[in-house]
Amino acid sequence: MTDVISSRSDPQVQRIDDLVRRPRAATRTLLVEDPEPLAHALTAGVEILGIYAVEGADVGPELGAAARTRGVTVQEIATPLWNELFRGDRKPDVVGVAKTPRPAQLADLAERPGDVVVLDGVRIVGNIGAAVRTAYALGAAGVVLVDSDLAHPLDRRVVRASRGYVFSLPVVLASREEAVAGLRELDLPSVAFDAGGELVTADLAGLAQRLLLVFGSEKRGASAELTEGARTVSIPMRSSAESLNVSVAVGIALGARAARNLAS
Repeated sequence: MTDVISSRSDPQVQRIDDLVRRPRAATRTLLVEDPEPLAHALTAGVEILGIYAVEGADVGPELGAAARTRGVTVQEIATPLWNELFRGDRKPDVVGVAKTPRPAQLADLAERPGDVVVLDGVRIVGNIGAAVRTAYALGAAGVVLVDSDLAHPLDRRVVRASRGYVFSLPVVLASREEAVAGLRELDLPSVAFDAGGELVTADLAGLAQRLLLVFGSEKRGASAELTEGARTVSIPMRSSAESLNVSVAVGIALGARAARNLAS
């Protein structure tokens, strides 16, 4: 640790303040909150420009080790100044300033093994983050967010909800038109999830090739443009249950595909 930063005019403090004030803007740098996402960012090779902790906070062994390996110093900020920077209900004890990586493109998914998860019209950030975390854990090639209403795939809320795994998996933002054209170029068979599907999730294990797994929002489902020609799959459940949370559905589908995706 270096000396505790206590000056509001310190350039590092001003940079943090600017990122706090513009949490959803797509800029050259981004703010990463909490030790676990920061450790994952470092492990994934993201360039971390600085790590900052409120005075007396414990960054934990995982982040401490990752920071030392990458030669990044953890600097403390005085508590009163930290409280000025973070006034909201959720106040992290540790943050990092990272150089924003190049956004992933649909073409980046072409050579990667594993299925491609498509979230069509899913806009609840917690669901997006949970789906990204699951997709990484279960061997997917990447996640495509269609009309997600996000300005950047590394939106601070997505980083937090994914526990930082968004840095280890390509997450592509696309309009519906871009997605239709780009996914067609991947030339992968697609399956869409529907209560009246011709297949059930157990059948997914028998499909040897890579797939596009298309999920819609719980209210509207996936669009006709993205499900044209797709085989439909249902998730067996009680008839009295209307639907599943989309991130749970992603987990069930990728669980059925895990042996194939993780082996690849």
